[in-house]
Amino acid sequence: MSSTVKIVRFHKTGPAEVLQFDELPLPEPGPGEIRLRVKTLGLNRAEVMFRNGQYLETPLPPSKNGYEAAGIIEAAGPGVDTSWIGKTVSTVPGTFKLNDHGVYGEVAIVPLHGIAEYPSNLSYEQGASIWMQYLTAYGALIWLGKVVKGDFVIITAASSSVGIAAIEMVKVEGAISIAVTRTRAKEAELLNRGADHVIVTDEEDLVARVNDITSGRGARIVFDPIGGKLLELLAVAAAPKGIIFEYGALAPEPTPYPLFTALAKALTVRAYTLFELTPDPVFPEAKQYIFDHLASGAFKPLIDKTFPFAEIVEAHRYMESNAQIGKIVVTL
Repeated sequence: MSSTVKIVRFHKTGPAEVLQFDELPLPEPGPGEIRLRVKTLGLNRAEVMFRNGQYLETPLPPSKNGYEAAGIIEAAGPGVDTSWIGKTVSTVPGTFKLNDHGVYGEVAIVPLHGIAEYPSNLSYEQGASIWMQYLTAYGALIWLGKVVKGDFVIITAASSSVGIAAIEMVKVEGAISIAVTRTRAKEAELLNRGADHVIVTDEEDLVARVNDITSGRGARIVFDPIGGKLLELLAVAAAPKGIIFEYGALAPEPTPYPLFTALAKALTVRAYTLFELTPDPVFPEAKQYIFDHLASGAFKPLIDKTFPFAEIVEAHRYMESNAQIGKIVVTL
């Protein structure tokens, strides 16, 4: 085994080109940690924002990056049962900090509580494409939103990996998904992935279409990672006493609170991130729910494109192009 490994780090914030391959000594896991021999990485929008210095966590250069990896445990730190060695697992976002445990590399050191086994019918590529998307959707839709049969659910940025996961989850629960996307190019695939309705905002009036679909009732749940000016439209499209989950900040402009619409409809506008779910006592239940639906085939992680490890910069550029439907995966 080589005494050095390649770890992707960035020494300053900025565009994809700041990511560089640093040759570092093979790290040893500390107390409560494991070392994962990485086979695949699943990319997330959070990592682009972190690299740009626009994320909830501030980078401390030289900083690691990356939440999701799948691979084989090859070493266990003090206090970790050695029976974990040799197991195939993936890392769970929201259980560690990117500065401390970013997983972009030939190996990754992560806390034992930050990994999970996944169904053996999944490939390494799929294994790195599950926890961020399904846990994020679960926290808003199942845990907090308590989606039930017949609910209308608006899902914006529907072609993202979290958006696709939300479409699948809404379907499993017997609710009705209204997928929102900017261009017609992604409509067919969203319908193919189980969306009940698709609204193309470049061509269609969002509020008018939601009113049409819901017979004027509006959507009880809105699941939105964009914010910005869109929030006012979503508030108008929401049902009385509806709940709008804001789980991201993709819009470059500020997000004004839609006060009058919220007052008129008694709306809840709720900030939410995965970091709220992972420390909660419901977390094991969430993992089990996702595992079971993956095992049954009800959830199928959609992989848009894979890149070799040497092209991780290109993979980041591709994510920033917004062309993907589903997950971008990097293979080692």
